[in-house]
Amino acid sequence: MSGLDPGTPAAAAPLLTWRPRLTVRLRMTLSYAGLLVIAGAVVAAVVYGVMRYLPNYPLTAANPRDQTPVPTRADLLDTIVTLSAYALIFLAVVGMAGGWYLAGRMLRPLQEITLAARRAAEGSLDHRIGLTGIKDEFTDLSDTFDEMLDRLQRSFEQYRRFAANASHELRTPHAVMKTMLEVAIADPEHTDVRELWRRLQETNQRGIDLVEALLTLASVDNRAIELDPLDLATTARQAVDELRPEAAAAGVTLTTDLEETLVVGNEILVHQLVTNLGQNGIRHNTGPGGTLTITTHDHQLIVANTGPVLTPEQTSTLTEPFTKTTGRHTGSHGLGLALVDRIVETHHGRLTLTPNPTGGLTATAQLPAATL
Repeated sequence: MSGLDPGTPAAAAPLLTWRPRLTVRLRMTLSYAGLLVIAGAVVAAVVYGVMRYLPNYPLTAANPRDQTPVPTRADLLDTIVTLSAYALIFLAVVGMAGGWYLAGRMLRPLQEITLAARRAAEGSLDHRIGLTGIKDEFTDLSDTFDEMLDRLQRSFEQYRRFAANASHELRTPHAVMKTMLEVAIADPEHTDVRELWRRLQETNQRGIDLVEALLTLASVDNRAIELDPLDLATTARQAVDELRPEAAAAGVTLTTDLEETLVVGNEILVHQLVTNLGQNGIRHNTGPGGTLTITTHDHQLIVANTGPVLTPEQTSTLTEPFTKTTGRHTGSHGLGLALVDRIVETHHGRLTLTPNPTGGLTATAQLPAATL
């Protein structure tokens, strides 16, 4: 038969594969000892080469009465070869012992970094290396690794809170609809069907809005966006026109100071940025009589609104998903400023949230300038 039997393996795999493991410490030790032996051999070779230029005839003492034997060149060369061999053996032993000790001291910080990396791989992110002493490559690596662990720990904690809050927020509309339906089924005669439909529609719309907000937040985090030069004032003006009806309905006075300024950004996301900041300023305002001001200049979008007094501690957590503050708008999901922060971060910009002394918030989004 020209083919292989399907039940017969094509090739027998080896039962045991052994590969010698040369650690970095052992290789450094061998390198130290090898360099020491090579240096000694070079010196011995130089001395041997120089001694070959001695006269080859028997040497005699300058004083005829001195009967001390004088070695010949051959005797000297034999002695040099013998002593050089012993010296090279001694240098090899010293090089191995000293190299093993020095390599261990040099690689001790690397062992601590390896231990921290192994613990991080097992899921423990609270261990830090914190190398001290002379600033060198190992301390740089240690500081970089500690910084990476800090960022990973913060990210995992944020995503853990995000998952817990998202599951709670997604469960709430369904639980509310289930309760309303159970009440209606238990007492159908005294149920206002139109009111039930209205409340079910509102609750269902809340769930839809939440899912759309979560999808938008995920798409900003996971997709690559195209950045082009655009006029921030023009994009902001379009978003402001869409915000005016909501501001009027809430009794919030909306004013603008839109100065032309060119930035690098994605028009859709920048429009979403202005919209979210504007909606946040309207929905978390003081209600009728409140103000909202949107300004653009020097590659910045500044949105300031009146509202409840916020502490710096409260302001520092506003960009976390599902963080809510007091305000007239009770249907907020707490994702508006989280999405704003992601958009600004995607544009390699900087978002600053500053509580106003008299109440409310001033949000400043710094975007990269466009070069013509």
